[in-house]
Amino acid sequence: MERNPCIVPLPTTAVVEYHVLTMDRSLFLPVCQSDLDARGWESIDIALISADAYVDHPSFANALIGRVLEDAGFRVGLIAQPDWKSDRDFLKMGRPRLCAMISGGNIDSMVLHYTANGKIRSEDEYSPGGKSGYRPDRPTIVYTSQARHAYGKDCPIIVGGIEASLRRLAHYDFWSDLVRKSILIDAKADMISYGMGENTVVEIATRLAKGESVREMRDIRGTVFAVRKEEAEAACRFPFVRLPSFEEVSERDKQSNIPTERGKRLYAEAFQTKMLHENAMKPECLLQDHLDRTVIQNPPQLPLSQEQFDHLYELPFTFVAHPDYDKLGGIPALTEVQFSLTSNRGCYGACSFCAISSHQGRVVQTRSKESLVREAQRLVRLSGFKGYIHDVGGPTANFQGHACKKQEQYGPCPARECLWPRPCPNLQDWHGRYLDILEAIEKIPGVKKVFIRSGLRFDQLMAVCDGKTREKFLSHIVANNISGQLKIAPEHIIPEVLDAMGKPRVELYEQFCDAYARENRRQGKRQYLIPYFIAAHPGSTLKDAITLALYMHDHHFVPDQVQEYYPTPGTVSTTMYYTGLDPRPGMDFRPIYVPKGKERSMQRALLQYDKPQNRKLVLDALKETGMMHIARILLEPSHRYRQGKENR
Repeated sequence: MERNPCIVPLPTTAVVEYHVLTMDRSLFLPVCQSDLDARGWESIDIALISADAYVDHPSFANALIGRVLEDAGFRVGLIAQPDWKSDRDFLKMGRPRLCAMISGGNIDSMVLHYTANGKIRSEDEYSPGGKSGYRPDRPTIVYTSQARHAYGKDCPIIVGGIEASLRRLAHYDFWSDLVRKSILIDAKADMISYGMGENTVVEIATRLAKGESVREMRDIRGTVFAVRKEEAEAACRFPFVRLPSFEEVSERDKQSNIPTERGKRLYAEAFQTKMLHENAMKPECLLQDHLDRTVIQNPPQLPLSQEQFDHLYELPFTFVAHPDYDKLGGIPALTEVQFSLTSNRGCYGACSFCAISSHQGRVVQTRSKESLVREAQRLVRLSGFKGYIHDVGGPTANFQGHACKKQEQYGPCPARECLWPRPCPNLQDWHGRYLDILEAIEKIPGVKKVFIRSGLRFDQLMAVCDGKTREKFLSHIVANNISGQLKIAPEHIIPEVLDAMGKPRVELYEQFCDAYARENRRQGKRQYLIPYFIAAHPGSTLKDAITLALYMHDHHFVPDQVQEYYPTPGTVSTTMYYTGLDPRPGMDFRPIYVPKGKERSMQRALLQYDKPQNRKLVLDALKETGMMHIARILLEPSHRYRQGKENR
């Protein structure tokens, strides 16, 4: 097989020592003036500014985007977690020749800083030593302001990453309980690169290098820009659809200052329109007025080809954190992914609470088996590798290709989901391909075990996969790919709640549990399922939460960790939370129950009913619903179970 010229060859006669990779700064993107001097560079083309520490691994966006730009021939300087209170860090490699590109990091900064009930988190796994305090709230806005001051008004500033991508239009902000403007307007940036922006940033940089002004770039897919309202329609380079304006979707009563019913309905309508018109195969612009400006969202980037996807992950990553962090305790977020392989991106799963489809798209893109094998071989040669590949997957491990053949030409169906409310008859099954990839990696000398830690969609396995392939797949993963427990996500058991979540009926979950248990018994193994459940999701009443608690009790299971629903930008569920309406196509904006205030805490407590600190909240929930007779079952020691895994 022909060697990819972008791969830095590693020694084959000896294991590469960890300190070699960490101490040789020339293997990393430059982060300071001395790094530029060592390369003989007088300046950089692009200042890549990130709220995350610099980990040179493809799972970290700053490294991936930096390597992509480097591969395209640009001189990139990476400014990780700068001091946002002065210009000093922003100017440590001088003013960039072409532009500044700014990202809020891999995880939304507000989610990193605050829990779902508003408590401040004390840790940040994407920062040195796992300590907090290395980034501000809303770093995209803060960094853009400081970069503008440091580099001047004529330096183009492009913002991207998850924080900007999910705030590209007017959006509900849970932390302020307000509808905020597009982050493009709030940050006063020149452009947003939304979604997985590898091709977008290269096109922007290439056109800047040719002398084109960022204000002339009106036709780049995967971008958002703003113009004066009267110029909006003329600025569109694609057919356009208008959304209700920021003023309309944020409308509040002038006396009470609470959102109006009209404003909430228009917000839900805007979100639905956005869902219906984000198909890369049918390119359209979305226009949304913001006071005297109009924000224009261009169509999404086309999905990556397999060759493009392979190339990204075969760029010369070192797979370790930058050596500057060694004395600070390293970067904890690396531990989980350092020896993991990304095989796919995108998701057609339709979970209401998830923003992956908005950021990565509904069309699944995959890498070739050969590319994954090559990356695994590189990992084997790294010091610190002990024979275990921790994961092979992506947003959903067993989505390993297009949902259906129609997607290849037409993209995803605008008004229909692939798996909800029931699997589409056109769905393709990819478990055979995934199994082929796992087996190929397992055969690599030096690999002892390959685990699956990405989520498995049990509904795809049980309802789409044929019986023979399902049996073979389950047999293989039970024998080879589970380290004692397998994580899956039924999320709830009540049909109405599952409908609101876009999740399958509990019967499919139970069928999977039974099949998994049978296979473990057949192989003489005791491996468990770790199911995830969400408390206080829109659609869930207090009685629903009590029913779920009883279900857990009957199955001898109480989770060690519980996820309380967290309204984050860009999701169907957040629109439900704010408006009390279901914005999904075909649901006719039907009203939906939304637990708020103390009830959120009660629903969460019910999922861990046996914890002493939850007793009062559980009793309050039972009193409020007139179900005090349940207290004997849930709270008396003789009736309680305390286990962190499902037994069957």
